[in-house]
Amino acid sequence: MPTLKDVSQHVGVSVSTVSRVINNDTSRHINADTKAKVWQAVQELGYEPNESARRLVKNQKEEVRPTKQIGCIVAGSHLREDHPYFSPILAGFNKKLIELGYTVAFIHTPEEIGDEVLLRKMVQEIRIDGVIVIGWINEKLLNYLKSTRIAIVGISASGHGISLVDYDRVSAAKTAVDHLLAQGHRKIGFVGGHGHTGELDSEERFQGYKYALFEAGITLNPSWIINTNWKVDKSFEDMTGLIEHNGSDLPTAMLSASDLLAIPAMRAVLEHHLRIPEDIAFIAMDNIELSQYTSPPLSSVHVPKYEIGMVAAKTLVDELQGGYPLTSKILLPFEMRVRQSSNYNRK
Repeated sequence: MPTLKDVSQHVGVSVSTVSRVINNDTSRHINADTKAKVWQAVQELGYEPNESARRLVKNQKEEVRPTKQIGCIVAGSHLREDHPYFSPILAGFNKKLIELGYTVAFIHTPEEIGDEVLLRKMVQEIRIDGVIVIGWINEKLLNYLKSTRIAIVGISASGHGISLVDYDRVSAAKTAVDHLLAQGHRKIGFVGGHGHTGELDSEERFQGYKYALFEAGITLNPSWIINTNWKVDKSFEDMTGLIEHNGSDLPTAMLSASDLLAIPAMRAVLEHHLRIPEDIAFIAMDNIELSQYTSPPLSSVHVPKYEIGMVAAKTLVDELQGGYPLTSKILLPFEMRVRQSSNYNRK
């Protein structure tokens, strides 16, 4: 097991310097470059500071006071300020945190953090009380967060041992397909992206789609399935390919895993002089504000995005204050918003 001495020899500084960096001791100035080298050595050598031993050495028997600062890790492009799905979640989260007397210490993507070393530095130096994880992050970062014993709540995320706030994607997708079935559709395609494993089959909305077809006794047609890997441009390109390669054997309806993927797919349909919803109907998920302004207006499953953010903030603070001794999973209700893109009875 690596020791402080091993770390100090690796960096070329004294044991006391390494100790001050790891314990966030500010009694003496240590330059940023040295701190970074210490944390890098900690990572490379696999040194694990013993919290109880550190407190004994420093005679810190008293409980560390909370900082009331929360970190936020947002996966990929979801961090964009104008993201129509995740921006309302962040707004609700931030508003509720302020109401509860907390502030957001940082908002970063996993790519910006880079690796566990920088995240460890943030946790140690900023001394955040908890963290919200939005979207999928790699297992190594998530495991490190769990090892710090800080409170963690996930939104649209996956991970064992953390609380989650979201909506039921499987049931929501099944409800959308049930709407299409009630309209008389039997040839229903899907446009979406991969799940947490990197495969389409692990995506919950795709699972709900498949379950609805199975329950209705309808065989899934693989040529009507589009996996965009969550790329908007690919939705248009692949829907174009579906139309051109399938001839007269086209789906009469499409379920989209998000409004953002439905809109370019609808454009591809219209450019091939097909009608929506008469030739191909569309229904999507999320109900972003833009969906009501498409041509025709897009039917969508409304997800309470702002409320998800608020509930996540309340859940995180409750965990910090001992309100939830066990991890929880809170699913907020969704609601169908039927508009012109699917409001056509084929019976």
